[in-house]
Formats: sequence, structure tokens, C-alpha cells
Amino acid sequence: MFKRIDHVEIVPRNAKNTIDFYIDILGFRIKSRYEVKLPPMREVIYLQLSDTVIEIISTDDPAPKSEIPWQIGYRGIALEVDDMAKAVDYLRGRGIDMTREPVDLGNSYRGEIRDPDGLVIELRQWK
Repeated sequence: MFKRIDHVEIVPRNAKNTIDFYIDILGFRIKSRYEVKLPPMREVIYLQLSDTVIEIISTDDPAPKSEIPWQIGYRGIALEVDDMAKAVDYLRGRGIDMTREPVDLGNSYRGEIRDPDGLVIELRQWK
């Protein structure tokens, strides 16, 4: 009956900065983009990387993100990488700092970066 996660929604502080980050740094592309006339919503943008889709919802004056790390709710997303060392070198070359350095978990390597709003993006290389 249920097949997969279709997409994850993000409400950014600044839609342009978030879209630029996901496209220019992480390699997503715009799948679709359309104006919404339901205030405070202004625009909905779907970004796609392989079979992963993120929905960016542009709104007027979004409330700030909570800084409490262990609260109820979605905490982050994870992107699988082919080679953790190459991914880290690439990101550092683009000015993106690792917020958690990669660690060897036995069956995988795991590290973290943050998007422009501080949302967690886990990087995972399976062995």
C-alpha cells in the first residue's frame, strides 16, 4: 500500500538562499515551481536529486527555527554519498563546514553539515 517517502517540506528563512544551496552545492535541480496565492504562502518549489524530492515553501515572515536539538519533530535529512572523503573535500572547497566530522560506524561513515537555516543534513556512506 505505502511505497516510499514522496518528499520532505522545508520552510526556509530565505527561499532563494536555500534553493541556491541545494542546487549549487548539493546538486539538486528544480523539478517544478509555482506561485501560491494563499497567504502567508508565496511560492512552492520542488527540488529533486535522483529520486529524492524536497519541497521548499516560500512564506512571508516565517517564525524562527527552534534551537532545541532534541525536540519532537523531524530533525534532519540524510544524503547518501559514494565517497565520504571526496564529499567532505568538495564541501570544504565550497566553504561548507562539517558540523560533525565523519565517523566510522562499522557498516558506514556518517558526518553532518547544515543548510542555510541550520537544518541538519546527514551525509552517509554505506560500506
